[in-house]
Parts: sequence; structure tokens; C-alpha cells
Amino acid sequence: MHSLQETWVYLNSSPLFHLTLTMVAFQVASWVFEKGGRNPLLNPVLGAVILVVSVLLLSGTDYGTYFEGAQFVHFLLGPATVSLAVPLYRQWHKVRGSALAIGASLLTGSLVAILSAVGTAWLAGGSETLIASIAPKSATAPVAMAISEDLGGLPSLTAVLVIVSGILGAMFGPMLLNLIGVKDWSARGLAIGTASHGIGTARALQVNETAGAFSGLAMGLNAIATAVLVPILWRLLF
Repeated sequence: MHSLQETWVYLNSSPLFHLTLTMVAFQVASWVFEKGGRNPLLNPVLGAVILVVSVLLLSGTDYGTYFEGAQFVHFLLGPATVSLAVPLYRQWHKVRGSALAIGASLLTGSLVAILSAVGTAWLAGGSETLIASIAPKSATAPVAMAISEDLGGLPSLTAVLVIVSGILGAMFGPMLLNLIGVKDWSARGLAIGTASHGIGTARALQVNETAGAFSGLAMGLNAIATAVLVPILWRLLF
């Protein structure tokens, strides 16, 4: 027993252990997702988060120690995001033919995402700090955190809200689009990418390449739109 405890302490202090934990957790969650018929409610990202957090809580591991290993996965987020240009390039002829519709959809979606978040927080009696933290939650995490910090929000809280928005969008977005009868893959991709950034885009790519391409486009453009609109609306409203 003492030997096992020493082994666990050694492994738990190794960055390689936490990198392996992250990868194994995602593989397990992906397996459950596939076995469940790709049910959106079994989102692999959510499953992996639950598994990793459970292990960290049971082992008493703090986030800083975990991130020493997980930072290698974090580093790959940049190249992974850039690689979204590949499906977009393949669908470029459709993008060029729908430029006006895309622009109108993105502007509307970005405004709705911002105002609905701000309105909900305000009606619930949230402080300005909370409202500033939630306002950019539909943009990608680095952009959203920078906006939040500039407005006096809490970047760490914003990061959590961004992840939650992405997971919820990936889980319930397709269901909602089916419910309201949106069948065009371009429109579905734009909606998912605008509302739930990278996590939603990953889900869209699993379903359809056209949806994935338009979702990646929406994710990038919505980050720009959010960075422009949130400060303007903040000055007007507060």
C-alpha cells in the first residue's frame, strides 16, 4: 500500500501524467459518444471535463499542477484553429455567393448573443463585474477574456462561461435548429459557430463539412464583431 501511494505521488507530480490523463479522458468520452449514437447530450468535451475534474478532486491536485502537463494540449489549440481554414477553403465558392447573408447573420447573431447575456445578468441583479464577464461569452476564449478584462470583468469567470456556452451550444444547438426547421447546412454552421465558437465548430465538422466550414468562418468573424460591439454597447448602456 505504501509503495502504491509513493507511485501515485510520483505520477501525480509528473506533467506527462496530466497530459496522458487529458488524452485518455477525451478518448473515453469520445468512445461513450460513439456508442451512444453520437447523441449531442454525450458531448465528448463535457465528458472529458467531468472525468478530468473528478480525478483532480479525488487526488487533491490543484489546477496549476495539472496545467503543467495540459499546456501541451493548450499549445495545439492555435494550430487546430488555423486548420479550420482547410474546410473553409473547400467551401469558398459558397461563401462568396452568400457574403451579404453571412454578414447580416453574423451581425444579428453577435448582437443577440451579447444583449441576451447582458440582459439576463442585469435582470438577475448581477453586478457590473459579472455583466462585463458574461457579455463576450460567445466569442473565442482569448478574445472574450481580453474584452472582459478591459471592461473590468473577471477573465477567469469569462473563460468558464465561454466553455459552458460552447458545450451547451454543441449539445442543444442541433436540436434547436431541427426544432425550428433549419435544414440548410450553411445556415446551421453559421448559427453554431456564432453561438458556440470552437466547441460548436468541432461538433459541426463531425456532422457535415459545409456546416463545419461555415461554423469556422462564423467563429472567427464573431470574435471580431464581439470585440467591436461589446465596448460600444458597454459605453451606451453603462
